[in-house]
Amino acid sequence: MSPVRRCSRTACGRPAVATLTYVYADSTAVLGPLATYAEPHCYDLCAEHSERLTAPRGWEVVRLSDPSAPSRPSGDDLEALANAVREAARPPERGDGTRGGGPRTADPMEVARRGHLRVLRSPDS
Repeated sequence: MSPVRRCSRTACGRPAVATLTYVYADSTAVLGPLATYAEPHCYDLCAEHSERLTAPRGWEVVRLSDPSAPSRPSGDDLEALANAVREAARPPERGDGTRGGGPRTADPMEVARRGHLRVLRSPDS
């Protein structure tokens, strides 16, 4: 017996990725992640058949997401990432040099900065 479970659809030999269960009392078809073991009243479906699944008229299809599966980034996520990269690549703003000729810093212990390295004042001084 093959360790890989196959799609329950007739003549489909692709590996199963989702499990379909019918809740007759609620007229609902529940499609979720592949069950840990095969149940007699559940149907294992491949990716193609799980995406194309339709339910009988008057029934509702509930699609449960797999929390362990990586989610696809939304357009907002991609835009936020692009903005963060642009901000990180932007050169730091230079001060007007009125504070003793050194760069402006938020940390009073910081004396100088070169790239990602900082020179700190000794706590004793």
